[in-house]
Amino acid sequence: MSDDKVTHPDHGSAADGPMDSVDEHLARVLESIGVLAPISRPLLEAQGLLLAENVFAEVNLPGFDNSAMDGYAVRAVDVRAATADDPVELSVVGDIAAGARSISGMGPHLAMRIMTGAPMPSGADAVVPIESTDGGMAKVQIRASAQSGQYVRRAGEDLQAGALALAVGAPLGPQQIALLAAVGKRDVHVLPRPRVGIISTGNELVEVGQTPGFGQVTDVNSFLLAAAASDAGAEVYRVGIVPDDHDRLIDTLEGLVRRVDIIITTGGVSMGAYDVVKEALGGIGSVRFTRVAMQPGMPQGYGHLGEGEHETPIFCLPGNPVSSIVSFEAFVRPAIRKLLGKRNLHRASVQAIALERMDSPAGKRQYRRGLLHREADGSLSVEPIGGAGSHLIAALAASNCLIVIDEAVTEVVPGSRLTVIPQLLAQR
Repeated sequence: MSDDKVTHPDHGSAADGPMDSVDEHLARVLESIGVLAPISRPLLEAQGLLLAENVFAEVNLPGFDNSAMDGYAVRAVDVRAATADDPVELSVVGDIAAGARSISGMGPHLAMRIMTGAPMPSGADAVVPIESTDGGMAKVQIRASAQSGQYVRRAGEDLQAGALALAVGAPLGPQQIALLAAVGKRDVHVLPRPRVGIISTGNELVEVGQTPGFGQVTDVNSFLLAAAASDAGAEVYRVGIVPDDHDRLIDTLEGLVRRVDIIITTGGVSMGAYDVVKEALGGIGSVRFTRVAMQPGMPQGYGHLGEGEHETPIFCLPGNPVSSIVSFEAFVRPAIRKLLGKRNLHRASVQAIALERMDSPAGKRQYRRGLLHREADGSLSVEPIGGAGSHLIAALAASNCLIVIDEAVTEVVPGSRLTVIPQLLAQR
């Protein structure tokens, strides 16, 4: 669709004064984030991580010549004239099962019954599948010719001893875990999962399962962010609720600094009189509170607590659930991915056609919850779900994407092309 369906203002600054852009704030975050030191992990705990060592095969894969089929081990020269109408008959001189530790050889015009994966006997150079025989026990009729090497898995044909099996930086999925097991690696050096500690702040919060009284709300954010951090690949420590108490908050944070790689707080970062996070952290560490040109999620805090090797990044996110998860997606998730050593820090975006009109504030990047559809012709379309309010949890749960409206766009009309981040929380 043409760009004339989108209205652009004359300027991109926010009406309430200069702010950091989303890109500027993200750049500041990523500049201060490195990768974690490699650690050794048992093989099954390494899945989803990046390999931090070169792994070489110490033995051939496979380790010996073996059969790729159930059938008969033969000499190819003995059955080269065999056909269905004129079979070649051979004497069967033994059986070889998978796992056989020792086998005898065989001479001309002989055959041995062999199972898939069983070692080839010396003297044989081909396997005739059982379907091409009469299945005989003492004697067998071979009804098809065979070439030397037919249905034989040669030692080292997959990987030779001394060869590189996996290189530093390889992502470890099920296939790579299988290869590491095959070359005998019980433990492997990987870049570890970042440990993320999550705190919800506010006197108004009550734990899940408690009935909120008048003026109280259930702590949603710590569960929302814990699930999001886990989805990003982190190891999560949900601290829970800390009331609006300066000393309690400082004590909790100091207890976390040496235990985790990232701290996330939610709530208490706006301009209100009871925004204790902003007040408490203003005098310690290097936390910088700023306004970011985005909606929702304008108030943001980021910096470090602790010193030296115990210096821990801390993200101070706004308290409304939608603001919190949008902030996580924009800033925290890329930081977790960088700590993991991943090359792709951001979710892949797609282009979709707007189905409804939307307004967006000048100079701010707006993130709207949406429903992404695939049309009959394969194209993508998207519609907003719920209002712009950052407290609308039901609409958040019903969404399957974030609609991203650029800072320079104030109006989106049906038919406009939009950038969409699909599968924000779960695959539908």
